Amino acid sequence: MQYTLSRTTFPFLQPAGTSRGILLDRTSWFVRLTDGTAWGEGECAPLPGLSKDALEVEEYEALIHAACRQLCATGEVDREQLRPYPSILFGLETALLSLQASKHGQSPFRLYDTPFTRGEAGIPINGLVWMGDLPTMLQRMEEKLARGFRCIKVKIGALDFESELELLCALRKQYGPDRIQLRVDANGAFHPEEAMAKLQRLAPFHIHSIEQPIRAGQWQEMARLCQTSPIPIALDEELIGINACEDKAQLLATIRPQYLVLKPSLHGGLSGCEEWIRLAREHSIQGWVTSALESNCGLNAIAAWVSHLMDQTQPTATFFEEGAHQGLGTGALYRFNYPGTSLHLEGENLWAAYASDVAFQEELQQYQAQFKDFRTTAMEVHTSGSTGAPQPLQVSKARMQASARRTCTALGLPHGATALLCMPLRYIAAQMMAVRALEWPLRLWAVQPSSHPLGHLEFAPDFVAMTPMQAFATLQVPREASLLRQVKTLLLGGGAISLELSQLLRDFPGEVWSSYGMTETLSNVALRRLNGPAASEWYTPLPEVGIALATNGTLVITDPVTNDQPLHTHDLAEMRTNEDGCPEFRILGRTDNIICSGGIKLQLEELEQRLAPHLPYPFLLNATPDAQLGQALTLVYEGPEADLPKVKALVRQVLQGPACPRLYRAVSQLPRTETGKPLRR
Repeated sequence: MQYTLSRTTFPFLQPAGTSRGILLDRTSWFVRLTDGTAWGEGECAPLPGLSKDALEVEEYEALIHAACRQLCATGEVDREQLRPYPSILFGLETALLSLQASKHGQSPFRLYDTPFTRGEAGIPINGLVWMGDLPTMLQRMEEKLARGFRCIKVKIGALDFESELELLCALRKQYGPDRIQLRVDANGAFHPEEAMAKLQRLAPFHIHSIEQPIRAGQWQEMARLCQTSPIPIALDEELIGINACEDKAQLLATIRPQYLVLKPSLHGGLSGCEEWIRLAREHSIQGWVTSALESNCGLNAIAAWVSHLMDQTQPTATFFEEGAHQGLGTGALYRFNYPGTSLHLEGENLWAAYASDVAFQEELQQYQAQFKDFRTTAMEVHTSGSTGAPQPLQVSKARMQASARRTCTALGLPHGATALLCMPLRYIAAQMMAVRALEWPLRLWAVQPSSHPLGHLEFAPDFVAMTPMQAFATLQVPREASLLRQVKTLLLGGGAISLELSQLLRDFPGEVWSSYGMTETLSNVALRRLNGPAASEWYTPLPEVGIALATNGTLVITDPVTNDQPLHTHDLAEMRTNEDGCPEFRILGRTDNIICSGGIKLQLEELEQRLAPHLPYPFLLNATPDAQLGQALTLVYEGPEADLPKVKALVRQVLQGPACPRLYRAVSQLPRTETGKPLRR
């Protein structure tokens, strides 16, 4: 096992006011563990002025390095040694859980297997209203309520107490306790001598609980408040620095609070917090979990852990009050966040995955289960439907497995590499990705097919297969384009690659390939490089694939791996022998995309290639029945009808005579198949 350490500073969207001052940003250290085939990441995030292990940078980093070296040597986190350093303990515990998930073929961010991590359920969270002036806090309060939060946590102690009472009064006048649960967090702002009087003034507002009304370390004063307060008291800062199990037991026995608010980065990591929960249950103390302003890396780990603890089959479930809202909404506080999870809010619920992706993942699981079913030896596949109605075919599982192995070998994919499935499972390209994942094997990430398959991702997979349409759309979004450039092997298929797209891909640091294949060949039977010194217009057949030209110039494929008989395609091709003596071919067009207009045969793809650099809109050429010509060449473009004169003028500069379209039509969207092929029919 090896590790790397990196540091990132996250700026807040707006200054975050606490009783200890204003926070503008926060710094986290990220530990990445690798074992050659899998990786996991954890976040070490101390809070200056609050964490006991918020040390000078050099000293803190030295401690992380020492702990990581020991972890890599032993394979275990030394929890006893790291008790005084809870943020480091939390980072290493979660990095190891993340690595273990990755080794088992799961996403590195699916630390536990729960309805939450599977994207089947959300975790209700409170809406956090940070300190500020009265108008600002009221505005923030209204924003939270408008988004559907039913539990609001208000930080108090930064304003004068009368202004804070005014805020709470205004809230309660509009939203009664039957509609909104109200929590307050004093962050130790009250003096012990005035605390009870302030608690009594807060009580009429039906406060669910108050966190840390007085500063930590005053056990006897806090114990008296817990016994007599009209508002239940929750301990937060009081738990910081209480690391030994016997000290935790003594604190709870002395103070006997109504609630605990646990923050793993402050209160002993995951293992230390589980100690707190076990001891709290012995005293019938309940509580909830919040973040300590970690980025989405740490926040995802905490949320996954909470979802595991709250499972009704776990004894820890009784720690959580029924319907309790957790404090896990802090990921929305930052201008940019950790790029690695699908955490997002829907109303008051935190979700670990998007519903569309979950549905697609279930479809993938069903397909792979069907493929692994030994009772059947064949699978049904369908042609794409780009030139006619999709046709069903029965294909041998053994042939699909052989094709999958050949493609992975040709691309040099390592076993255990991460791969992205982002195309509809009705088509052979997606089905073969699913088979490759089983056969090689690959660790497959499945996202709902769309024109922006990297939109919900923050880390690049090792291997991505997508259509040219998806690649082009991805490159229009800077963040997605940056991810695509990090892919080690990019495979494009299912449509023509435009000159513009080819130029955009030319300087990619990884390998970019174009594949040639179809349903009948079980995906790829030939490849060509699109980038680097080996970039070429010519396809090289994969091992065992033979090629020839029919008398009409169309490609004939012989491949014992995928088909017993020679396959006569509709692709017009040109062949040559390269300097190594190997046959190569390039595609010129399709016979079913040749039209006859007035006795002149026109090849649509060749004309489209000539026009593509000159037209500012996506377009297709096709034929319309014509009484005089038989077929009239027709151009359909995706753009405003008002630009028709401009489009005609541009076309006439490139195409003349019979090759110039006779008819034009503007449409809001060009007809395409789900995989991006032109739907000319």
